Amino acid sequence: MFHQLPPKPAYLRVKTWRRMQALGAVAIKNSVYVLPLNDQCREDFEWLLRDITQSGGEGTIWEACCVEGLSDDEIHKLFVQTREADYRELDDQVGALLETSGAQGGLPGADKVAGQIAKYRKRLDEIAAIDFFESPLRKTIGDRLDEIEAKMRRPAPEEPASLASNGSLARRVWVTRRGVGPDRMSSAWLIRRFIDPEATFKFVDGNGYLPVDGELRFDMFDAEFTHEGEDCTFEVLLRRTGLSDELADLAQIIHDLDLKDNKFGREETMGFGLILDGIAASNQNDEQRIARATEIFDDFYALSSKNRDKKTNR
Repeated sequence: MFHQLPPKPAYLRVKTWRRMQALGAVAIKNSVYVLPLNDQCREDFEWLLRDITQSGGEGTIWEACCVEGLSDDEIHKLFVQTREADYRELDDQVGALLETSGAQGGLPGADKVAGQIAKYRKRLDEIAAIDFFESPLRKTIGDRLDEIEAKMRRPAPEEPASLASNGSLARRVWVTRRGVGPDRMSSAWLIRRFIDPEATFKFVDGNGYLPVDGELRFDMFDAEFTHEGEDCTFEVLLRRTGLSDELADLAQIIHDLDLKDNKFGREETMGFGLILDGIAASNQNDEQRIARATEIFDDFYALSSKNRDKKTNR
């Protein structure tokens, strides 16, 4: 893509340069940028060119192969070197965190480390999205983040005596408060999907409810499964049933929706919250809310599993 910008406004040049960086384009001459030939890259250039022309500039997008000057191999190296510089900058930050994380497990500082991990994972995903030639550094950094998380993982609390004596979470009546929201919708999905496929749900007034034999309470006062420390009920269920790693992406979204602390800051969270709010607004019946939300959680879990498999195979 070749482009020319008007002299004013002055910020347009910086804005365009930043957009080029975000797209992963590399400069081969002044105002001449290159992206690999695929549909997504072409569309990215087209949107950028539209913004440039609307601001009074002009430009051209073309498909080309090198005849003289830079060779294809040299342009390929430009892409690789640019992404490796991004990865190495991130790797330095992750390495520093790895050195300090060993002494943090189980202490208040662990919460800060968890926030840093989420920040670095987000940055890793941003770099990977424009890593057109799949640098091995991506997996290296991902593995180091996994190592830090393993160090930070606190021991699961002991199971309550009522559960231990029963010996099973199957075919139980699961009790929670009426008017389910994101934490209880997702917890109900988790229970039926992974923990107790034959679960029956019972919705009650949360004030002073006393369970009968065979019932388990979740996300309510003095429940068998409810908030613990800075974890929402969904996170507690995951941790105490050994499903934390498999559903970590969804757990981060539900955490931020329920606790509203923006601890993980995932870009999907706002959209996910709007969908669940819409389900709640259009369904007064709690079973209907859970049924509608189940489709959303199933789809997200399928996407997360697919993306996790891709990362594993890289």
